[in-house]
Amino acid sequence: MNFSEQLAQHQQFFSSNSTRDLSWRKNQLQQIKRLVIDNEQLFLDALQADLGKPAQEAWITEVSYVTGDVDHVCKRLERWAKKRPVSTPITAQPGRSYIHPEPQGTVLIIGAWNYPMQLILAPLVAVIAAGNCAIVKPSELAPATSALLTKLIPEYLDNKAISVVEGGVEETTALLALQFDHIMYTGNGQVGRIVMAAAAKHLTPVTLELGGKSPVYIDESADINITAQRIAWGKWMNAGQTCIAPDYIITSKSMIAPLVTALKKQINTMFGKDPKQSTSYGRIVNERHTERISSYLSDIAIEFGGEYDIKNRYIAPTIVVNPPLDSALMTDEIFGAILPIIAIEDFDSAKAFVKARDKPLSAYIFSKNKAQCQAWVNEISSGSQCINDVIMFNAVPDLPFGGTGPSGMGQYSGKAGFDNFSHLKSVLSRPFIKDLPVRFAPYSKMKFKFLRWIR
Repeated sequence: MNFSEQLAQHQQFFSSNSTRDLSWRKNQLQQIKRLVIDNEQLFLDALQADLGKPAQEAWITEVSYVTGDVDHVCKRLERWAKKRPVSTPITAQPGRSYIHPEPQGTVLIIGAWNYPMQLILAPLVAVIAAGNCAIVKPSELAPATSALLTKLIPEYLDNKAISVVEGGVEETTALLALQFDHIMYTGNGQVGRIVMAAAAKHLTPVTLELGGKSPVYIDESADINITAQRIAWGKWMNAGQTCIAPDYIITSKSMIAPLVTALKKQINTMFGKDPKQSTSYGRIVNERHTERISSYLSDIAIEFGGEYDIKNRYIAPTIVVNPPLDSALMTDEIFGAILPIIAIEDFDSAKAFVKARDKPLSAYIFSKNKAQCQAWVNEISSGSQCINDVIMFNAVPDLPFGGTGPSGMGQYSGKAGFDNFSHLKSVLSRPFIKDLPVRFAPYSKMKFKFLRWIR
C-alpha cells in the first residue's frame, strides 16, 4: 500500500464516526497499555540495543511513562470530552453557549530517537484520546525500537485507524507531501522548519517539540550537594540525550569550585570511577553523533572527564568550565554528556545571559531565595521550568509539555494533549423565541442608543 492509500483508508474510517465513540477510544488506549506491558522486556532489550539504556532508566522514562499516561487519560477522558459551557451575554439571550471538543482527523506523528518508544506512544495516547486516526513514523536512528513498534502496533491497535511507516528521509518527505489534519514532530529545529514548510502548503496545523540550550542558574543559597545530585541525574541520564536536560550552568565564580567537586562526587557515586564499565550509564545513539559531541572538546580545557570511544559510542560524563561563549559548545544544543559551567556576576547577569539567547525548552533555578525564584519564573521565557530540580515537571501529567519560540510550538500531556489534538468548536444554541427588533434593520437612533446602553 502506498502512503496516500494508507491515509485515505484512515480518512474513510474517520468519516464513519467510529473514532468519536469514547468506548472505542478507551479500548485503543487500553490496547496501548497492553502492548507495552505484554512486551516490556522486548522494549527494554530494544532500548538497550539502540541507546545502551539501563533497564531501570528505560522503565522509568519510557515504559512506565506510557502506561501511566494511559491510566491518567482514561480516568479523565469523559470529563475532557464533555461540552464546556460558557456564559452567554445579554445580546445573545436567550441562548446557550458551549465549547464542543471534536476530533481533527488523521494525525502524522514523527518520533525522535532519544526516547524512541515514549515519543511515539505518548503522543499517540493524546491523539487517540481526542478521537483521531494516526500514522506514526518512528525514528530510523533507533532501529530496534522502530522495528518493534512496527511489528506490535498492527497486532494491538485498530489497523483501520492507526498504522506505522518505517524509513528515513525519503519516507518522511513522502508523508509530509500528503494532506494530514495535524502533524506532530519531535526533533531539532532544522527539520522542524522543513516540517512546518511542508505543512504550510496544506495549511495543516503543527505541533513541534524541538529543543535548545536549557540553562541552570545556581545561587549561593542553594544546597550544593542536593543540587549536584539532581543535576547529575538529569544531565547524564540517557548519556545527556534528553531535550530538557541541563545544557549549561551559570553561577557565581565563587560557586564553581565547590560545584565541580560536588558534581564529581555524584558522578562517581552514580556511575563509578569508570562510567564506561557502569551498567547504569547509556551510550550515544550512533558513531556520527559521538563524533559530533566529541568535536566540542577540541581546544577546550576539560575540568573532568573528556574520555570518549567513537566505535563504542561512549562519551564520559564531562565538565568544562568557562568555555568561549562563541564556541560550538555554547552556540549549539549539546544533546550529549558535556556540561559547561559559566561564571556570571549576579542574578541580574544570569537573567540577561539567558534572555540574550533563544527561548529554551526548559529553564532551571536552584535557590532558597523565593523572590529570585519568582523573578526567574516571571522573566525567563521557556517551555517549562523547575525550581530546585530538573526534568521532574515531566512527571506531572497535568502540566503541559511543549516549547516556545525556537524551542517549539503546541503542547501535549494530559488535558493539554487532548485539547491540542481536538478542534474546540464554538456553539451557540437559541430557541425559536421572537427577538427584540433592535438588532435588525431598519436602524434608528433609538435602536443605536439602546444597543450602546446594553453593551
